[in-house]
Amino acid sequence: MLFKSSFDTRWACALAVLALCASRASAQAVPGTGQKVAEVGDDFEDPNWKFVLNLPKASKENDGQSRLPGGFSANRHWYEPELRGEPDVIERVETPEGGLPGSKGAMAMRTLFSGVPGATSNKVQQDDLIANVSSKIGNISPSRSPSVVVRVFLPPFEQWEKRTGNSFGFRTAVTTTKHESWGRRGGGSKTETYWPGMLIWFDSKADGQHKADGARLVIRADTMGHDVWGPPMAETGWWTLGISYTPDGQVHYYAKRGVENLTAADHIVSYFPYSYRCERFDTFFFDVLNMDDGKSWSTNWIVDDPSLYLGSR
Repeated sequence: MLFKSSFDTRWACALAVLALCASRASAQAVPGTGQKVAEVGDDFEDPNWKFVLNLPKASKENDGQSRLPGGFSANRHWYEPELRGEPDVIERVETPEGGLPGSKGAMAMRTLFSGVPGATSNKVQQDDLIANVSSKIGNISPSRSPSVVVRVFLPPFEQWEKRTGNSFGFRTAVTTTKHESWGRRGGGSKTETYWPGMLIWFDSKADGQHKADGARLVIRADTMGHDVWGPPMAETGWWTLGISYTPDGQVHYYAKRGVENLTAADHIVSYFPYSYRCERFDTFFFDVLNMDDGKSWSTNWIVDDPSLYLGSR
């Protein structure tokens, strides 16, 4: 759930947390620091870049159906997950104005039927697109200070799906060891996967509750597992988002307007989400969300140069 209070108060609290974390700045890794992993990510510059959908897509989360084989990009850098399935449209497009210098291509993602194929749920659902990391370079220890960076194009607000709520996500998949107590029977441990990241929330004036359209970042998640507000995204166009991990298993969130490289000044907040410490970095991925009613297309999300970096190899 999203932590409830006034927006200004929430952001002020985030700034306060940032100040508390300032003393630990030297322990943070700015996303994009270190060596870029050439085997992972994409620049979408190949004019023949394409994604094979392999419909009907997966919806294991809803009905237990994986519907293999899943979709994949021709360069094998992206694939459809079994849990939710990929967006209905995944294509290479011309880089919108103001993008990375020299960039000619980017990737657009849009979805309509985000739930079970052939059915509508009339509630918000999401599709995902996963970066192929493990089969390229294997799993990654946080001791290597992994980080991921992406440029995301926010279209003019009038072009967004007319719905208040999360619209897009840039997230990571990591694991930890979870210890459980069974009372008198003792206890045990198991490997637990969790998905820290950032989502883009839209306030739509179409719902009658907002005077104007607007967007803001949502951080997932704090130590209690709550979503918390990040900074407002008052301007559309290109934004740079970054997530990094440090050897202590902590997650650090960064964002800035534009396409320039992230710096320490772009740090938003740091957490041990759900009170977990990351023990293994598996991959990163995108979420595209919409109202699964058979008629409401999601916002058209465009990303460029999603990249993985390692502080040490």
